[in-house]
Parts: sequence; C-alpha cells; structure tokens
Amino acid sequence: MSMSIVLACTAAAAAFTQCNQSVTPTLPRIGGGVELAAPEANFALKKIAIGHGIQNYSCVDLTGNFTAAGALAVLYDATCYYPGTAKTGIVQQKWDQIPTHVLWNTPLPLNKLPGSKYGAHPVQPFRAQADLKLPGLATFPFLGHHYFSSAGVPVFDLVVARLRADVKKLYGIDAPSSADRGILDSGAVQWLQLGDAGTGQARGSDMVYRVITAGGGAETCPVAGVGVQSVPYTAFYWFYG
Repeated sequence: MSMSIVLACTAAAAAFTQCNQSVTPTLPRIGGGVELAAPEANFALKKIAIGHGIQNYSCVDLTGNFTAAGALAVLYDATCYYPGTAKTGIVQQKWDQIPTHVLWNTPLPLNKLPGSKYGAHPVQPFRAQADLKLPGLATFPFLGHHYFSSAGVPVFDLVVARLRADVKKLYGIDAPSSADRGILDSGAVQWLQLGDAGTGQARGSDMVYRVITAGGGAETCPVAGVGVQSVPYTAFYWFYG
C-alpha cells in the first residue's frame, strides 16, 4: 500500500474515533465512467451529513432556460451510522436508500412560503432545530444548515460541530440513471466536488462532496412557469478539512 493511501485511510478513520470503531469510509462512486476526484491525502473526513431541503431555479420567460437561484437545506449528522460502524452502522443497501427514503417520507424541514408548494419563507426559512427521525432505522442528530450567502456563495454551517464551509463548484457529474428523479420527476441534481470559496469565513472544512442525490433537478421553464421554482431534494454531504 502506498504512503498516500495510508495517509488517506488514517485521516478518514480519525474522524470516526467518536464512533468507537475503525472502519475507513469510502466516498461513493457512480461507477462505469468519470468520477469525482478523491480528496488529497492530507484531508481528513470531518462529517457525513444528510441534507434535506430545496433547490431553487428562476425562469425569466417560458421560452428561455432556467438559471440556478440557490438552495436551502437542513443538515443531519449521519457520521456514526456509516455502514460497518460497530453497534450503530446501517447496512449498505439501506444506507444508500436514505436520500430517497427521506425525500418521499419526511416533510420538508422548512417554513413554507405562503402560496408556494415547496418554496421557503424568505426571512425565516428554517424551523426550530430538530433531529431527523426515521422509525426502524435511526435518529440522525441536527447538525446545521445549508444556504447561499447574500453574495451568492454556498455556505454549510455545521453549527453543532463548529464547522463551516464556504464553497465554490470545482467539478460536477450527472447523477446515475438509476438515481431517484424526485417528487416532481425532474431528475436528480449532480454529484459535486466543492472547494473553498476564499471568503475567509470557512472553519474546519474546505472541501465538500455532494453524492447519492435524490430529486432537486429543475423543471423546464414551460412547465415551471415564470418566476422562482423550488424543487425538493435530498443528498449525502461529505465534509473534509
């Protein structure tokens, strides 16, 4: 085994000392094609989170293309439930289905915008902090929020873990054809590799991966109509630093 692989495994396992086990988490892969680049050996895995919320898009008219208009999500700590974790680990098949399970069986954890089916309140979008309870599976502790800053920078504020990542897109690949197309049947959002945006606000994490996505893809403008559309989605987020 090469030294770089040893270092990567050691760094990943270090994040799981809180779980009292030595499993080495492996970043999910789509398989059969181009993959997101693995984090460098000096990056340690800090958290694995479930994100549940909405992707926002805007249509100027019915003939043009939509533009991305940010996202909102609540983050829940799934770190100690990674498959293979002693006592708390979830079997791989059920783990991989968590985004779909949450998307279809759990209400959006956001304050609703009056008159909108899925849109969030513009001033107070987030509800009071609460854990994600999936009966028969696990209770995932509240971890933090995902939102876009006033400057349009994606922010992950993991307030419970005292971590924050201000990021920009480094690379994206389409979700596999088997991915859950979501409540609106508009497709699953891309898998992403996100790097530090250089805002100086990051704290303990400067690389984030979005993987195993369910829903969140935009409807076409003729279908969605003029204005902002909000599309429910769920995904796993892996935080490195």
